[in-house]
Amino acid sequence: MRVYLIRHAQSTNNVLQDVRDRVVDPDLTPLGYEQAETLASWLARATELKGEPFGFTRLLVSPMWRALLTAQPLARAYSLPMHVEIDLHEVGGMFLEDRDTGIITGYGGLTRSTMLERFDNLHLPDSVTEQGWWNPQMGMESYAHGIMRAVRTAHRIVQMAQDHPHERLALVTHGAFMDLLVKAFLHQLPTPETTLFYAHYNTAITRLDLREGDGLRVHYLNRVDHLPLDKRSW
Repeated sequence: MRVYLIRHAQSTNNVLQDVRDRVVDPDLTPLGYEQAETLASWLARATELKGEPFGFTRLLVSPMWRALLTAQPLARAYSLPMHVEIDLHEVGGMFLEDRDTGIITGYGGLTRSTMLERFDNLHLPDSVTEQGWWNPQMGMESYAHGIMRAVRTAHRIVQMAQDHPHERLALVTHGAFMDLLVKAFLHQLPTPETTLFYAHYNTAITRLDLREGDGLRVHYLNRVDHLPLDKRSW
């Protein structure tokens, strides 16, 4: 199985001067929309080594607004449904921190009807309801809980690879979660002393191959061939 991890396009939170001004579920910037369209058109026509097309067969997407908006052009380019996977959300979940008091408030996230009205050919788990998909009582997800999600996701994908070895799986997710997911695949679980971080540009691609009898092969990290230098962003 080929696994392609794709970070979302530039969001409005990505360009803030003060992170305390962040919104809970940001839109894309104008550049972000351009990046998403460029990514989709490039992937649909580009080839890998030996002239092989990317040939995605399944598309999994975070339930966050910026990831869904990034995945939509890709889904259309490949005529694939978007399968929303709650575990692909960004580390921290749906929360805001009051800039004066430091109090954390949790939010439910996009509702089921909002997602279905806004996006075509969307497959939703039952856990996405009219209250959203995030439990506001959790407030801000802990880093340790994010690690557990990454391990769970990696384990699930390994199981999928055993059942569907020829699948080409694309996951549209988030920067901090991609870091943890790569580490989960590579058995590099972080400790309090860990300083390693796998950084990804907006819409960057990382390819991991799960090969029966041959383990894991890392083909590339943070690939952004599709973006000219002046369109690349963190």
